[in-house]
Amino acid sequence: MTQRFDSLPVPLAGLHLLQRKPLSDARGYLQRLFCANELTEFGWTHAIAQINHTLTRRRGSVRGLHLQLPPHAEMKLITCLRGEVWDVAVDLRQHSDTFLQWHAVHLSADNQRSYLIPAGFAHGFQTLSDDVEMLYCHSAPYAPTCEMGVHALDERLAISWPLPIADMSDKDTNWVRLRPDFQGVSL
Repeated sequence: MTQRFDSLPVPLAGLHLLQRKPLSDARGYLQRLFCANELTEFGWTHAIAQINHTLTRRRGSVRGLHLQLPPHAEMKLITCLRGEVWDVAVDLRQHSDTFLQWHAVHLSADNQRSYLIPAGFAHGFQTLSDDVEMLYCHSAPYAPTCEMGVHALDERLAISWPLPIADMSDKDTNWVRLRPDFQGVSL
């Protein structure tokens, strides 16, 4: 069987930028967005528990930074279906060599890439165009009691958002900044 994903290098362990490889002909293409057998190589070991689809209308909007804590910690496979985003993953894993480091990638409908984000990472994105549609595959269902968020402008993270922030939800605006004694997420 021909592999439909290549992993491109990223600096944080467990994080994968996947290049999808569509099958094309004169009619167009077929593109695999998820394959449990292939993604096990990159750490995905669970069934998809939930799929979410978002639409963000305004360029410069930020969604995130979100994660779920154990026992509902989750992996996410993030794909941009329309438009383009600057997608950020922040390592919040306790005892990780890259604790509090972040890495961002450009995802778009055109570049055919997906971001595989392991448990213990916070995730968010900024829209680089209007009317962006995103697809999220989650390894665990949403559990409100296990939800955690970090403010997108947290000084400890110093994320360099590419555009001025045009819009954030009330929930994202009210996430706390990390306390100096924050030791990370224990998985």
